[in-house]
Amino acid sequence: MKIVVATTSGGLEDQVSPVFGRCQSYTLLDVEEKEIKNVQVLPNQYASGMSGVGIQAGQFVVQQGAKAVIAGNYGPNVTAVLGQAGIEMICAQGKVGDVVKDYLNKELKPSTGPTAQPQMPYGMGMGRGMGGGRGMGGGRGMSGMPQQIPQQPFQQPPQPFQPIQPMSKQQEIQMLEQQAKN
Repeated sequence: MKIVVATTSGGLEDQVSPVFGRCQSYTLLDVEEKEIKNVQVLPNQYASGMSGVGIQAGQFVVQQGAKAVIAGNYGPNVTAVLGQAGIEMICAQGKVGDVVKDYLNKELKPSTGPTAQPQMPYGMGMGRGMGGGRGMGGGRGMSGMPQQIPQQPFQQPPQPFQPIQPMSKQQEIQMLEQQAKN
């Protein structure tokens, strides 16, 4: 069984990286019968990528033939790739050797969804760009404009949820008879 651990510099004595896609290195472990047979450290060539890092890192793990991955957190992109490939995602912190031992002893449970927000950089986007960084008012302020506070109609607070009570057989028959008439 192959396990891939997101690490900061690599190896069994290193710490598990808090992120998966942008970690500095991956420590690949070959495990047989709860015993680590081989350790390989590979640099993460996608760590400084502009976008799509989670997808690329996930595809890398799939190509390595991993059955499980260990990291501090997983973004939505890598979660989709690894989930589709059937690879277990384990969230953990600590020394790689200790965390792997805990996983092999079934002390750590797999994650089923993303545990981190997307890391998309905020930029100019596809907006119109007409405000020059000053909003739609062009930086002219609100002087001379009347300030109006919108009036909101009174709204009743929502009623508490009341579960539907089960009907007796007689009530159910009466309801069905009425529906049949309509």
